[in-house]
Amino acid sequence: MGRLVHFEVHVDDMERAKKFYGEVFGWSFQDWSEYAGMPYYGAVTGNEEELGINGALMQRQGPPPEANQALNGYACTMGVEDYDAAEARIIENGGTVALPKYALPGMAWQGYYKDTEGNIFGIHQPDANAK
Repeated sequence: MGRLVHFEVHVDDMERAKKFYGEVFGWSFQDWSEYAGMPYYGAVTGNEEELGINGALMQRQGPPPEANQALNGYACTMGVEDYDAAEARIIENGGTVALPKYALPGMAWQGYYKDTEGNIFGIHQPDANAK
């Protein structure tokens, strides 16, 4: 089985992206640029006892996504405890709404956003009462 074990977010401005993901989701970063041969920061997204994976921010190697284009790749979704508080942190730190909050009836609240680098990501708050 091909279990997902790592992700990479392509960024134009490494410091801006580190600030965004650090402030919004509490991620920490480790400089792995020497190994990658380019600006590349490992992203620690939680402690090892939690379900989830770690990844990285890497220097974008081509043009950024264009406005209103269809998603061309993977969209990562982060689990959050409080959807509205997470959305507020996203907006306060320069992110924008791509697809507003909606209910996955009987399961969760979901929505999609653009980070400071133009990448789309989701947030997901489990809630059996969502409708």
